[in-house]
Amino acid sequence: MYPSSISIYEVGPRDGLQNERPLALSDKVQLIDALASAGLRRIEAGSFVSAKWVPQMADSAAVLGQINRSADVSYAALTPNLAGFEAALAAGVNEVAIFTAASESFCQRNINCSIRESLDRFAPIMAKAKHLGIPVRGYVSCVLGCPYEGDIAPSQVAAVAQELLQLGVYEISLGDTIGIGTPRKARNMLDTVASKVPIAQLALHFHDTYGQALANILACLDSGVSTLDAAVAGLGGCPYAKGASGNLATEDLVYMLHGLGIHTGVDLAKLARTGTQISQTLQRQNSSKVGQALAAESVSAKQEHE
Repeated sequence: MYPSSISIYEVGPRDGLQNERPLALSDKVQLIDALASAGLRRIEAGSFVSAKWVPQMADSAAVLGQINRSADVSYAALTPNLAGFEAALAAGVNEVAIFTAASESFCQRNINCSIRESLDRFAPIMAKAKHLGIPVRGYVSCVLGCPYEGDIAPSQVAAVAQELLQLGVYEISLGDTIGIGTPRKARNMLDTVASKVPIAQLALHFHDTYGQALANILACLDSGVSTLDAAVAGLGGCPYAKGASGNLATEDLVYMLHGLGIHTGVDLAKLARTGTQISQTLQRQNSSKVGQALAAESVSAKQEHE
């Protein structure tokens, strides 16, 4: 049985834009405000990582300082260490996110440490966050495969997720970073993790590199999972597959969920216009099939009335 509602965690302004060409501060602010206006209530607005490694996120503090904040929207930021956490707090975030991986090789190449070392690094963040009452979300990358190791055992994903839960994160996002998962594998992984972590504290973050993201989500929808990550216009690419799409487009996810009678609180028409606009600003093709279709319908309707 499918859930009556789903919470969408919008990652376009962070996970999306960090894999696009640099964008002007004003355009980032406009994007985040438009997403909130479209009904998205959880928006990852930036990342407090080294500007040397992720220059696209260098102005995250300025972005958070200029958005028109909605009281009912939670604005989040990715924070790899205590310095990043403190910078995010100073910028006024409502919550932060920490990240590790289910693959030792990916962890070493992505954040230059082992999985164990990454978890140990999070301890001071968690201690301070608990003291200040700041919610912390955890990401686990490579849950369905790694560009260096290939298949990842579901039991390994479950073990890392359980460690994050014990650290005190309120939610764990399970990421198919390279988008190679298929429905049966996705469901098996989720069921294995859910045997160690309450399903209510799990989220799914499926990339669409092989066009499987929606199918994977559909295979998991009756599990009790209630949070799904996505990026407007499918922003972002897959750095491990040149030219491939990355994040699942929020428009495509919303269209499917609404078709199933699942409430999201998102205005699809507004969201699609936002996706069209940011794609034009970035001078890239809109990766959302739904966004493309609605834009074409809009142009056709306009021509008929002229």
